[in-house]
Parts: sequence; structure tokens; C-alpha cells
Amino acid sequence: MRERETLVIISPLRRRRGVRGEVAAARQPHPSIFSSRAGSGRRTLVLVLWILVALLSFAAAVIAKEAAPNEDPQIEQRMKTLTEQLRCLVCQNETLADSHADLAEDLRQQIREQMKAGKSDKEIIAYLTDRYGDFVLYKPPVKTTTYLLWFGPFILLGGGTLVLYRYLSRRREMIKEQPLSAEERKQAEQLLRSV
Repeated sequence: MRERETLVIISPLRRRRGVRGEVAAARQPHPSIFSSRAGSGRRTLVLVLWILVALLSFAAAVIAKEAAPNEDPQIEQRMKTLTEQLRCLVCQNETLADSHADLAEDLRQQIREQMKAGKSDKEIIAYLTDRYGDFVLYKPPVKTTTYLLWFGPFILLGGGTLVLYRYLSRRREMIKEQPLSAEERKQAEQLLRSV
């Protein structure tokens, strides 16, 4: 066993007087489960317990989020079919049925509640488009407000092709082909031989 270490303090005043002051109580480390006295076995046990608690908490959260509610199977099937036609508002190019975002889960819950209330699919889609616009539809309808969305890429492609064609034809007109004179041909041949 280790012996207690004592801390000796000599103050300047006592040194002048010739009296030496000692502190009898040595500072001892507080015994804890992480101290060397507690042993590595105890530390390992505590560490393993903390890891198990963290894993169980994480697993419980994942299971609670992924668990399908115990609803009517017909409503769940209808909800799945309907949400495959709707876009997740926070995900990129993902349906509401495939999304794991919290907002998507809230929207699915709202759709379930509306289905339980007896609303039809068209009424639910109308409610969602009134609230979030046509963006919520995975395939937005062709109407005056979505013409640019549907036909814009084709217009840009056609316009780009037309601009490229006109540029190339003007450039061709700017380049005039002239045959080399006899002197220019000799100079070119001499340059090629020197290389």
C-alpha cells in the first residue's frame, strides 16, 4: 500500500521566525469508479453499461419511428397508394410514402385521420394542394400555372439548339477558304522540313 504523502508549506513569515508550518492532511484523491484503485474491471463494466443504455435508447427510438401503427389494413393500403402519388416537401425527388422525414410522418398521419373521417382521395389531394400548392403532387397537372414546369426544358433545349446552329453557320461564313499561293506553299514545306 502507498503511504500518505504530506504537503509541507513554509510561509515567509514563519521562516523569519524560525517556525516551520506543516499541513498534516495530505490531499488524497477522491475514490471513484474511474480511479486506479477501483480497478479496470469496474471501469470496463461501467463503460459497457453506458454503451448498452445508449444502444437500447437508440434502438427504441428507431423502432418507435419505424413501427407501423396498428390501424385498419385497408386504410393503411389506401394511404400507401395515395402517398406514392405525393411528394415529400422536405426531401429531394422522394415520394411521401418513401420519406423518413418528420414532416412526411406528420403528413401521413393527417392523411390517415382524413381517411378515418371518410374523405375521398380527391378531397385529400385537394386539401393538400390548397395548403401546399401543386408542388406536393409528384406529377403536377398540366395547366396554365405549370406550363413552364412541363414545357420549359423542351423550350430551353430547342432555343439552345437554334442559337448553336446560327452561331456555327455565321462562323462558317466568316471563315473564307483561300488556296495557298506557290510562295506560301514553299514556306510551309520548308517549315515542315525544319521541324
